[in-house]
Amino acid sequence: MARLFLLLLIGISAASTASIFIKLCEAPALIIAAYRLVFASLMLLPFACRQKVWKDWSKSGTGWLVLSGLFLSLHFAFWIGSLQYTSVASSVVLVSTHPIFVGIGSRLFLREHLGINLILGIALSVLGSGLIGFGDLSVSEEVLVGDGLALLGAIAVSGYFLVGRKMRRDQNLLPYIFPVYSTAGLVLILLAYFFQNPFFGYKASNYFLFFLLALIPQLIGHTTFNWALKYIPASLVAITILGEPVGSTILAYFILGEGLNVWKVFGGLTIFMGILVALWRGAPDSKQPVSENAL
Repeated sequence: MARLFLLLLIGISAASTASIFIKLCEAPALIIAAYRLVFASLMLLPFACRQKVWKDWSKSGTGWLVLSGLFLSLHFAFWIGSLQYTSVASSVVLVSTHPIFVGIGSRLFLREHLGINLILGIALSVLGSGLIGFGDLSVSEEVLVGDGLALLGAIAVSGYFLVGRKMRRDQNLLPYIFPVYSTAGLVLILLAYFFQNPFFGYKASNYFLFFLLALIPQLIGHTTFNWALKYIPASLVAITILGEPVGSTILAYFILGEGLNVWKVFGGLTIFMGILVALWRGAPDSKQPVSENAL
């Protein structure tokens, strides 16, 4: 278990850098998201070919992989878009409400029991989101739009995690993440083309930031979370991801000089309390070994 939680800590630290890199990019949201997933997929391609990951795909399973990639692409499109309107603290805190939507989705689609803890957690999270929205409304309506995009990003990533819960039980890591990341990258390319966002002509520093986004928060951060879904409950993975807003807010304070107001502080604390209440289910299953084929 020590190894598992150490890897999760590394994943959280890696994921916390995403919003900082995105804020420093001078490119449209869809372009940033597309390059992030395309670069990540290209870095995985040699390993995928060596392992012949397509041998692990079934007809029914392929559909789920595509759906997971679609959810991931929408998550990045909404969330990265939100960072162009609102602060890192507000965006990351609001997108981190996704465990609540995972709980709702589990009830509706997986027929899992909706307990009192989840109901109370939903209420607290809605209240916290309202506090953050009220605080940002006092800044500008544009910031409030960013908060709404962040919440849509939370809903989209919930679908991504729900499919991950289903698929990772019986599938190794690389045969899962390679088609998911690749599908997400392809969808984002199509969206960027549809909205006429140019793919080239940016400063060299932007392409370096795209590469860092693919390497650190995506291949290290997201892949660590997908790896953990096989060995511990998704609810516990979701709880550990709550460390990301803390890391992002600290980095934004020191690197970007972003401050905090009282509404954001209380709203964020209320959301965190709601998620913890909703997902409190105890320790992970220690009977399942923590090992998997290497990339």
